[in-house]
Amino acid sequence: MTDVKIVLAKAIENGASDVHINVGMPPIIRRNTELLNMEFPAVSDEQAKEMVVDMVGADRFKEFKEKRDLDFSTALDDGHRFRVNAHYQRDTIALSFRVIPNRIPSIDQLHLPEMVNALTDLPRGLVLVTGHTGSGKSTTLAAMIELINTKYKKRIVTLEDPVEYVLNNKMSMIEQREIGFDCLEFASGLRHVLRQDPDIIMVGEMRDLETTSATITAAETGHLVFSTLHTINAPQTIERIIDIYPANQQNQIRTMLANTIQAVISQTLFRRIDEQGMVPCTEVLLSTSAVKNCIRENRIYEIPNIIETSRRIGMHNMDNSIAERYFEGFIGREDAIMRSSNPDKMSKLLTHKRRSDEIVQRREVAQPPERSRAGVISGR
Repeated sequence: MTDVKIVLAKAIENGASDVHINVGMPPIIRRNTELLNMEFPAVSDEQAKEMVVDMVGADRFKEFKEKRDLDFSTALDDGHRFRVNAHYQRDTIALSFRVIPNRIPSIDQLHLPEMVNALTDLPRGLVLVTGHTGSGKSTTLAAMIELINTKYKKRIVTLEDPVEYVLNNKMSMIEQREIGFDCLEFASGLRHVLRQDPDIIMVGEMRDLETTSATITAAETGHLVFSTLHTINAPQTIERIIDIYPANQQNQIRTMLANTIQAVISQTLFRRIDEQGMVPCTEVLLSTSAVKNCIRENRIYEIPNIIETSRRIGMHNMDNSIAERYFEGFIGREDAIMRSSNPDKMSKLLTHKRRSDEIVQRREVAQPPERSRAGVISGR
């Protein structure tokens, strides 16, 4: 019998980010984007069932059998935590674990833009962290909340499905509510949170109309609200929020969103070439008067140009970030080109910049430093 805790402990030892268990196969880990077999025997259907029961108990297992999907969190005795999804495939139980580090990294340790630090000082409004599944959104949010926790006396309420990083009270008072345990769903939690005297609200995901509407309302009533969306860039994020609403409400939500949105941070992870691990590339949109007007007047197509021309105030697009990470020596050339929005343009940019740097270096070697004018005069 393969004990799930032994599997998870071995995954931690091997530096995994994810663990996958399917019936008829040995457990598999993902490490730095690669899938690797673990040295365990194949898992049987009965073993998979016992793993779920051990983690959630008999009552929630009955719920799982009815709904066929269940999200929850689990932890090892040493404090390592995991976000878990149990589901069925081909009528057998399957499990996917996401490793949650037991220490919250800082914004600087995550190599996020300096502007992200400044967003934690905002008094109110909506800050969104977006990206595909596994892009590090939860870690970024935890780092931002933790920074607030070390700087300010605030009351922070989080709504998470499930609770991932455990946030301990420091300067702030923090309540973490888990969907399915502490409240039934995001929408119901948000309806009641405004009566709980929060300064800051963190919503794990804006996943439907009711949750999105309640999240924007919370930001509109003077709270600082953090949340996530599964979108890959800032313009798509704005469009996704507006498109959630019926057509007859979209003009109203454009106005509300323009008034509340403070920033959108879109991110994706790249494998590092300088050492083991991952590093984020990001796109940052800040709420300027030009951005607000674009949202109100449904000119979302102009936002990419605003981002490109506003780098001096902290905005940048994803390709700018990818190129920067490449020149910093974090990511490889092929990866940078392949995952950019315009591979041909990125290839030319990387080649031109490298050649320019090489020319400057050759000139510096060929030309000795000029003597000062005073030195020349004194030598006569």
